[in-house]
Amino acid sequence: MNWTVRLAVNGEPRTLALDDPRVTLLDLLRERLHLTGTKKGCDRGQCGACTVLVDGRRINSCLTLAVSLDGAAITTIEGLAQGDRLHPVQDAFIAHDALQCGFCTPGQIMSAVGLINEGQAGDEPERVREGMSGNLCRCSAYVGIVEAVRDAQAALKDDKERAA
Repeated sequence: MNWTVRLAVNGEPRTLALDDPRVTLLDLLRERLHLTGTKKGCDRGQCGACTVLVDGRRINSCLTLAVSLDGAAITTIEGLAQGDRLHPVQDAFIAHDALQCGFCTPGQIMSAVGLINEGQAGDEPERVREGMSGNLCRCSAYVGIVEAVRDAQAALKDDKERAA
């Protein structure tokens, strides 16, 4: 028996046939769609390396069954940049050296984008730390991550004000 799932992945409509309803979104992205920016860390929802946006909200893709997302819009790290122009969060991560080994970076960036989009980042570093607490960095680049989120949030706010 097959299950059909219709998703918009990074803006591209996809119709996928699944032969097992237990396929996680993470495995679908990495193994079927070859979008390997989303990392498989703990496979238990504890590290945040697999964070993606579903309809603009951040989720752990390792804990989410693909069949439960029929009709959803999925954004992965590969879908953030606009051509050669990086997303402001990506720019901020580079500017603040908010990465070391880079393994957690895609999940950190996706979580930061979600946090900002949800209006939960705030201006205080502690609020950013709390909002990003589901994403672990084994290299301890947390100071740079927090500063990158705060700067990206300010840049996005400035862009929004200029556009209005």
